[in-house]
Amino acid sequence: MRKTYVIPAVLALALGACAEMTPTQRNVAGGAALGTLGGAAIGSLSGNAGMGALIGAGVGAGGGFLVDRSQQRANQAR
Repeated sequence: MRKTYVIPAVLALALGACAEMTPTQRNVAGGAALGTLGGAAIGSLSGNAGMGALIGAGVGAGGGFLVDRSQQRANQAR
């Protein structure tokens, strides 16, 4: 019963913390979040979801950063 109250509260706090972030920080955090989910899903197939989540978070954060830089260059070229 407690989990039904804790999970939404944690999600609300996490989303509220994103209000003051720069676009670069939002892109990196979004990439890390997606990478964590994907890495955990793939890692669970091999029996090691934790390691998959860690690797996915790193790869996702790097990908989010690269996407942000690409967007900045495209905006400068206009």
